[in-house]
Amino acid sequence: MDSLVATMVEQVRAAVADRTPLRIRGGGSKDFHGLALHGQLLDTRMLRGIVSYAPSELVVTVRAGTPLAELEAALAEQGQCLPFEPPHFARGATDSATVGGMVAAGLSGPARARAGAVRDYLLGVTLLNGRAELLRFGGQVMKNVAGYDVSRLMVGAWGTLGLLTELSLKVLPVAPGEATLRFECSQAEALRKLHAWGGQPLALDASCWLQDDEGQGRLYVRLRGAVAAVESACKTMGGTRIDNASAAADWAACREQTLPWFSARAAHPELALWRLSLPATAPVMPLPGQPLLEWHGALRWLQAPESAGAALRAAARAAGGNASIFIAASADRSGASGHGASGQFDWPSTALEQIHARLKHSFDPSGIFNPGRMVRDW
Repeated sequence: MDSLVATMVEQVRAAVADRTPLRIRGGGSKDFHGLALHGQLLDTRMLRGIVSYAPSELVVTVRAGTPLAELEAALAEQGQCLPFEPPHFARGATDSATVGGMVAAGLSGPARARAGAVRDYLLGVTLLNGRAELLRFGGQVMKNVAGYDVSRLMVGAWGTLGLLTELSLKVLPVAPGEATLRFECSQAEALRKLHAWGGQPLALDASCWLQDDEGQGRLYVRLRGAVAAVESACKTMGGTRIDNASAAADWAACREQTLPWFSARAAHPELALWRLSLPATAPVMPLPGQPLLEWHGALRWLQAPESAGAALRAAARAAGGNASIFIAASADRSGASGHGASGQFDWPSTALEQIHARLKHSFDPSGIFNPGRMVRDW
């Protein structure tokens, strides 16, 4: 394995000397997101394997090219999990998602509102920067940083700051109790319920509101925690309880965006999939079409044309959040070959974009890693 890293160091050193852009890629399961991908391929899939795993310490160290499914299976054997439920976007026999890609993308699933995000569970990383230096940040315990937590900068950086070779993650035990409740209600009523429950000591873990083809709105709420706490919440909250096996499949479909609500976009290639990140307390917004709500209202998905971008971004910012294209119109996950732009990042302010540009220059002064992935020109 050391020889593989050494080979990558030499590849980066040569790329810096020749000013050759490098395209970092694991399984490519999230290539659909971001601007056009180009450059010489730097494949991480050979950097594979769990380096160390201490179930009693709730810590695992894994190489970046390790399949995410492989890591999750190893954790499941010990009754543990990645509580932020990272999406794979490449399920089944073709599942190619890697742990490095999980961190680089920084995407979390339905439990994010309660469990936290990817960055909250990243303890340390080994990084190959744009000077061909192999650097280690963080460690294997939560309190391992005195000063700036550089390792967390890598979450959601989409490989623009360097190549991740090894990662240490905090894991948690699987909750002993779980239940899913369904409520027939409008979007406004769903938000009122979620806000009210948020102020109570309930084991509220995930939520999803959507409207079916007949116009009926449904709110799904997942409870997780101690068995007694879950059962008590079910009696307090009401609703219709759904069989756990059936609910598990639906929550997985929500995480992987294979619910019918997402699939319906295939019949409307003129529509992009928009991601609105808002305060959970934001009210119902005047948006085209019917959104799908997650994270107790803090994450709202919308199918709308790209021409609606200015209005959507203005509405999101007025509510204290932001809007960005997650999958562009006429694009889908089957085209993860690196040709063409499939999504766009939205910078809340010029100042923030400039901070990112300075960080990029510090880690990758020659600009060789994933050029154009997050902005057209650094």
